[in-house]
Amino acid sequence: MHIDARNIENNSLIEGDICIIGSGAAGISMALEFINTSHKVILLEGGGFEQEAAMQELYATKQTGQRYFPFKAIRLHYFGGTTNHWSGFCSVFDEIDFEKRDWVPYSGWPIQRKDLDPFYERAHKIIELGPYEYEDTYWLKQQPALKPLPIDKKVVWNKMWQFSPPTRFAKKYKDAIVNAKNIHLYTYANVTDIQSNENVSTVKEVTIKNLAGKSHRVRAKVFVVACCAVQNARLLLASNKQNPKGLGNDNDLVGRFFMEHLEMKSAELWLAKADALKFYMWSWGTKARAELAISKAKQEELKILNGTASFVPLDIGKNEPAWIDIYDENGKGDLSKFDEAEKKRDFSNKDIAYQLMTRIEQSPNPNSRIMLDTEKDALGMPRVHLHWELMPLEKRSMRKIYEVIGKEMGRASSGRIRLMEYLRDEKDETWPALTGGGWHHMGTTRMGLDPRQSVTTENCQVHGIHNLYMAGSSNFVTAAAPNPTLTLIALTLRLADHIKGTL
Repeated sequence: MHIDARNIENNSLIEGDICIIGSGAAGISMALEFINTSHKVILLEGGGFEQEAAMQELYATKQTGQRYFPFKAIRLHYFGGTTNHWSGFCSVFDEIDFEKRDWVPYSGWPIQRKDLDPFYERAHKIIELGPYEYEDTYWLKQQPALKPLPIDKKVVWNKMWQFSPPTRFAKKYKDAIVNAKNIHLYTYANVTDIQSNENVSTVKEVTIKNLAGKSHRVRAKVFVVACCAVQNARLLLASNKQNPKGLGNDNDLVGRFFMEHLEMKSAELWLAKADALKFYMWSWGTKARAELAISKAKQEELKILNGTASFVPLDIGKNEPAWIDIYDENGKGDLSKFDEAEKKRDFSNKDIAYQLMTRIEQSPNPNSRIMLDTEKDALGMPRVHLHWELMPLEKRSMRKIYEVIGKEMGRASSGRIRLMEYLRDEKDETWPALTGGGWHHMGTTRMGLDPRQSVTTENCQVHGIHNLYMAGSSNFVTAAAPNPTLTLIALTLRLADHIKGTL
């Protein structure tokens, strides 16, 4: 059932069993789990079914620290959320990503990889992936003509990626949500406040507003905030009537540990013999490909972060602009820069030279954070202030990754690695202008067993508030190397099972 919150009587009271705030990957995945159950689900979407400038303006953000993308360009404020423009890159986190690593401050999840395996497999169906297989041997058997690089897997290994079509949640699941008798989808229903009881142990209701001037209240037994890592933190911080610090923020942790993936050009690979490296290439329609990753033992030895290296033909990669350079402060992108790069292609090194692209986790850093700005948006909500801060560990890890790959290429007489200039000086801790991320936001309501070190429990419940849950990548303790969508959906499905057991 669909209801436009602009068209119902002002100050309406909406009631249900479960209130899901946000209809992106996490929110829709959660709602799908309750279709045709006895539970009445209220699914709240701030926008409509199409992108609108006025809704995007609500995401305008103040930024300090390391330069970052304008949020108005990279987050989409309508049904389906940012799945409306995601690229479909998917891979699982490694076992080491969940472990406490003494060289990575604030690392260590309260769950292990094995706890997510059954939910990863279920998530595959939602985003239309292939079999739950991430061993390179499986994929090489499917396509025997593909050849991997001659690497020692005890040092460097082939980490597999699978690719969603990509699934556009708005298109794929709109009918299922709207036609479900027990799912009540409200569009133009921006949650601006969460009210709890006096001792802040139970959420009583949330306030929703829209640009038509309407305001409503929603009451439920369980509330799930699934707005994305940035907006999850924003909403908790802004809900400060009962607790001046914001909900779940007794220990000043909400919004801290904002993490991104660093996705950057980093090196060149020059092969001894021409090789199209088809096992490592991607184009639209690719089902799976490999990227080079560093083994757990080598990460432990070198005390580095987890990351991968992907390949682009050098005649393409060297001229392409960094993604962060194509957007202005208003979120408008100039894609013509890619057309200009295409005109400069040089095919003389075809299948010999490759641009190596890094995808690496950001180490958890409490100073990298989401805060509230003094300026308010059109609905009266304080705007987001992002302070993105990187650490020397990220840059040292990037350099070491290519040193390891370079030594492995040399050992096998396969080729040579040439670092980009910004990685050559070990004492240089500055970041180049091309520094950017993957539009992956994580960590702002991190999970853990200790309320003094985390915002949510191992079941994504806000510490001390028994009916308030966070869904999505805001729960991540560390970022790992893979794109977050597959893991955040798996974590959401795990949360859905937990809620089913509590109702």
